Amino acid sequence: MAICIMATGGTFDKEYNELDGTLSFKETHIKDMLSLGRSKADIIVRTIMMKDSLEMQDFDRELILSHCNNAKEKHIIITHGTDRMSETAHFLGKRNAGKDQTIVLTGAMIPYAFGSSDGLFNLGCAIGFVQTLPFGVYVAMNGRYFHWNNVRKNITLGAFEELTQTAQENNEESF
Repeated sequence: MAICIMATGGTFDKEYNELDGTLSFKETHIKDMLSLGRSKADIIVRTIMMKDSLEMQDFDRELILSHCNNAKEKHIIITHGTDRMSETAHFLGKRNAGKDQTIVLTGAMIPYAFGSSDGLFNLGCAIGFVQTLPFGVYVAMNGRYFHWNNVRKNITLGAFEELTQTAQENNEESF
């Protein structure tokens, strides 16, 4: 049972440029993270894009959906920026992604390259969740998983949380 990890960028894979103080992308850190975490799971890594989720548009989400639909693997993890992760999960869920696959989106609040990142923990949780949850689309952050239509990033708390009933209704209208 192979797991496909699709890298799309986000804070997970950002690098710090010491010369000008900017964050940018070079390549994904996923293979290094799997090695550091001593993962023994059968994992295939595919880089789809290296993009900040604030810059993601629906055509980027269409590309992610296409890769999911064309994947032979039934277990898919998508590394994604946290700012728009809920939107991408909603986009995939509304288009029936995960009907015969388990798709888990995960990311990091702090870049892996910083050493104090939550990314390694979130990736480990996503690997566990993708192997045990039923088919569907989920977000895995902060040691929890959330259904695609019941999650948001709380920027005040710096964590993901379930939506309240009122927030769910507003969320449905905003997409």
